[in-house]
Amino acid sequence: FEKPGRRKDFDYPQMAYEASTKALTDAGIQYAQIEQACCGYVYGDTCSGQRALYQLGFTGIPIYNVNNACSTGATALYMAKNLIVSGQADCVMALGFEKMERGSLSNKFKDRTDPMDRHKATSTKLRGANDAPYAAQLFGNAARDHMEKYGTTQEHFAKVAMKNRRHSVNNPYSQFQTEYTLEEILNSPMIYYPLTKLQCCPTSDGSACAILASEDFVKKNRLEAQAVEIIAMELGTDVPSVFSGENCMKVVGYDMTKRVARQTFKKAGMTPDDVQVVELHDCFSANELITYEALGLCPEGGAAYFIDRGDNTYGGKYVVNPSGGLTSKGHPLGATGLAQCCELSWQLRGQALKRQVPGVKACLQHNLGVGGAVVVGLYRLGFPQTVASKDKVEAPAKL
Repeated sequence: FEKPGRRKDFDYPQMAYEASTKALTDAGIQYAQIEQACCGYVYGDTCSGQRALYQLGFTGIPIYNVNNACSTGATALYMAKNLIVSGQADCVMALGFEKMERGSLSNKFKDRTDPMDRHKATSTKLRGANDAPYAAQLFGNAARDHMEKYGTTQEHFAKVAMKNRRHSVNNPYSQFQTEYTLEEILNSPMIYYPLTKLQCCPTSDGSACAILASEDFVKKNRLEAQAVEIIAMELGTDVPSVFSGENCMKVVGYDMTKRVARQTFKKAGMTPDDVQVVELHDCFSANELITYEALGLCPEGGAAYFIDRGDNTYGGKYVVNPSGGLTSKGHPLGATGLAQCCELSWQLRGQALKRQVPGVKACLQHNLGVGGAVVVGLYRLGFPQTVASKDKVEAPAKL
């Protein structure tokens, strides 16, 4: 992931080519073995998925173009998984990419209904509105509600960003790889209280790709040593409470995250206690904090204590966003959910180098799009006994 415009003439076909060819190489298979593809992007034009993949070959396979706000990447992954589960394909590519403009997100169409008009109206009714970027207002208002309801402080949100900035130092794929102190984060320009600039994700160019395959395909091609299993994955949308006017946390997806997380854990026969690593959607530090509670990593109202104990980083109960999260890694909308999948797969295989979490058995993914959609998934090694020991990298208990 990188800053928009960093490379001259670097467009989404080049981004997609980098990610897809790397994924195929790492998987040890040929593009001709891909039977279907799900391509995720938000701001691309029609058939951008075809344009991204035709450079790999004109094979005639079905290519699905996916647009589901910031949860687009994981939605493509979810669709690819279901194509295999349903028996429609044995090997599917999930590819996400985005070429973004610099600056804050804005409405691209002025002559039609804004898909988020009701969410914005509910937030404005509860908290008012100003000239700050609308996404910052939505999540900043959620933060204000949490502060008033549970006594969370501005420092707790800043601590989340500080943790993610520290994690990013060890991620070569991260757009930003700079560590900041708590004071530097709090003193960076205020975007919308309590969110300062260093607590907000940047706009980004980038791509990510995952290859999904059936168990039969894995065994036939002798891929057991790298196979990661999606134990359970659920996709959900808003419920009526989002417009109840109760609080702004519901507006940005708290209830749908909570509901879909419960469905996912139930389907897998697991609880949050079974997970060691979490990649969650921290488009703003506020969303990471409230999502701790929605996912069940800590009790409702317990996020501040969870943060103060260090249970969201190395040496604590969980390591949340070892990649650096969206705040540091960047957020090319269509690619984010697939980048989360990549990070969790590397963690399970022991291939995360300096950011490797010791003893990883199961991982949790959360990819959110306000408006709204959320994907929650659980991962583990498919054939743990076959993972080559030479690929394992030991890591210190703390960074």
